[in-house]
Amino acid sequence: MGHSYTAVGWNRQKKIYDRLLVGGILAYLAIFVVLGFLLHPDATAETLIIRALGTGALLLLHIILAIGPLCRLDSRFLPFLYNRRHMGVAMFVLALGHGAFSILQFHAFGDIHPILSVFTSNTRIESLAQFPFQPLGFGALIILALMATTSHDFWLTNLSAPVWKALHMLVYVAYALIVLHVALGVLQAETNPLFPVLLGLGAAGIFGLHIVAGRREASADHEQAIGEADSVDGMNQLCSVQSIPEKRARVFTVGDERVAVFRYDGKISAVSSVCQHQNGPLGEGCVREGKLTCPWHGYEYLPESGASPEPFTEKIPTFRTEVRDGQVWIDPQPLPPGTATPPACFTQESLDV
Repeated sequence: MGHSYTAVGWNRQKKIYDRLLVGGILAYLAIFVVLGFLLHPDATAETLIIRALGTGALLLLHIILAIGPLCRLDSRFLPFLYNRRHMGVAMFVLALGHGAFSILQFHAFGDIHPILSVFTSNTRIESLAQFPFQPLGFGALIILALMATTSHDFWLTNLSAPVWKALHMLVYVAYALIVLHVALGVLQAETNPLFPVLLGLGAAGIFGLHIVAGRREASADHEQAIGEADSVDGMNQLCSVQSIPEKRARVFTVGDERVAVFRYDGKISAVSSVCQHQNGPLGEGCVREGKLTCPWHGYEYLPESGASPEPFTEKIPTFRTEVRDGQVWIDPQPLPPGTATPPACFTQESLDV
């Protein structure tokens, strides 16, 4: 959690992850260039470097976009999500290198500014076979640069979570531009059908993962939805206390809100299941040292108020709860974010009756 701008603190896990990431990238680039010389001895070193950097960035982008839905399908992918921003910055560096080498090789020695040349050297937008694909890649690079420079929690705090999230959702716009950039550029000069097949499989894989993850979440929301028929005296019955694991939560859909109902130390607290950091699934987290901890990046909230411990300022809505005859009841009306709400208390003896 970042309150002010400080240097990134690399723990042991992040150091190992980053070393593996950098090592994997360097190995990929080396293998690509060596195989390129062996398979295409007439290719220039500049061309091979440009293609190595471009394909490396594209491969990392596919992995980055797949991590989110994979985490929703299987929690074992969560360590990748925890370090995804590091991978995103590495992907941008590769894309920047690809763009810089391309502009240097194809636009740096003319009579006009190289950046201007990217947009004016080819204006045949009416021809699919000769479409100016380079501006598409340049547009994607601008989006990736914006995302990379705002990846630190300093920007998340100062832009606010909704604005930061909306900004970083532009990655899908960048992905679409990159797919068009590749399809209209490299693939026009390639006769090997393997390249369009791989590009199509990559896009289909990303699209398919998001559909599967979305359908699973929609199904879970429907199964856990609490309707007005369950209401008594303005309170809705949710589940038995025993059905909630100790220091964990069950997630229900109450109205239009995903609500995480936590059980801990003889208490029940209900809060919004949407973490204010990156909209992470707080209800899939746990109670650690008395705080509700999001599984994505470790953001913490006090169960009694939905507020982050000082000096942090993130807050989530809370809900009034009661325990009646071993059953958890909830007021479906959310309280303002950060509102102090006494937890519902119970004893083990009352549950055994």
